[in-house]
Amino acid sequence: MRSVSVTADGRAPAGPLPARISVERLRAGLLWLTGFSGAFVFIEPSPYEYASLLALFVFAATGLVLRAGLLPLAFLLALYNIGFSIAVVAVPMLDAAKTALWVLTSWYLAATAVFFAAVIADEPRHLTPIMRGTMLAAAVAALAAILGYSQIVPQLSDLFLRYGRARGTFNDPNVLGAFLVFPMLIAMGRIFAGRRGTLRACALVALYASALLLTFSRGAWGQAAFAAILMMALSFLTSRSGTERLRIVLMAGLGAALLAGLIIALLSFDSVASLFAQRASLEQGYDVGQFGRFGRHELGALLALDRPLGLGPLQFHNLFVEDPHNAFLNAFVSGGWLSGLAYLALMLVTLGGGLRYVFVATPWRPVYLAVYCAFAGTFAESLIIDSDHWRHFFLLTGALWGLMMASRRCVASGGRPCAARPHGAIYGASERSAARLAH
Repeated sequence: MRSVSVTADGRAPAGPLPARISVERLRAGLLWLTGFSGAFVFIEPSPYEYASLLALFVFAATGLVLRAGLLPLAFLLALYNIGFSIAVVAVPMLDAAKTALWVLTSWYLAATAVFFAAVIADEPRHLTPIMRGTMLAAAVAALAAILGYSQIVPQLSDLFLRYGRARGTFNDPNVLGAFLVFPMLIAMGRIFAGRRGTLRACALVALYASALLLTFSRGAWGQAAFAAILMMALSFLTSRSGTERLRIVLMAGLGAALLAGLIIALLSFDSVASLFAQRASLEQGYDVGQFGRFGRHELGALLALDRPLGLGPLQFHNLFVEDPHNAFLNAFVSGGWLSGLAYLALMLVTLGGGLRYVFVATPWRPVYLAVYCAFAGTFAESLIIDSDHWRHFFLLTGALWGLMMASRRCVASGGRPCAARPHGAIYGASERSAARLAH
């Protein structure tokens, strides 16, 4: 397979073994830091931008390959952002500086998706430190959300709450809820696998689920339910062990019972019960009416048909009071037909192409399922919320493309290189377990 290399040969220069180990440790540490920093979004630019930029520079300096199979991802992301860039120049802006910063952020997040894809396609084990950092970050964010909502320390309540909803270390409760879905799926995968650390994984699922419920984000609730059910179904269908299938069914039933118990326990608090009753309604006051959420979707779609270049970023609310609350519509109205069609193509190609490799037996399939289901959940939630600048969305997109490319190489080689290395360590499996998964 032909590839485009950042360095002369696409690999770190040969050298003494201790030096190569030190480089790998530095790389792994920066990937962990990038994953960990993804939960701290109080300021712009956030720590995630600094950590990911540093990781990108280090990987570029020590060897980074952009494989030919990743060019469609890079191409679609480039078209997506070119549309925004054209709109900024062609359409008069009320706040040029703010819109320009928005477009630059969009370009950078797209670059991180290509970076993660390249890094993981070259070596799937690079996803391990990212996942570990993300899971720890999610635990910190969840604890902050629960601490803030419980008002044990009143001074922290204002910091970790917004409109009476838990936001943890994020600016928005909706984003916290969406962010928690991927680490929750990783922990679920460990429970389904039944390996060592199952009790810890159960505790993490309970922690993430508790904080997710306290965000009172209907979109995040729906995404979590959809992604969890999808992962259970795909784990059941792809398992070759009757015992493992039975464990998945039992764990699913037990998890549903425990979740119901958790909800009942939380509803025993009056403040939770009243807000839960309000948020659990399928239609809120701002959803209905001519300029409600769904009314804006219809009006925005009609407007997009008449504006090939779009309105420009951050301009929709000037006409319709609020933002589109639909990432697909936002792409069309902010960047015109070019951005809209590129974003739609990216999402459909990723979702459809990713499904193909769900059924390919690789050592990393358990984590592949978590990444794919989290992406599918984000795809679904993007229909009712603006997810275009979610850091974890671009991480998921890049990780999914990277794992797809690795799985393609695995299939092309008959699985031999995959079985030779313990990629199953992503879930703590032994080398022998990894080899069994590859066949």
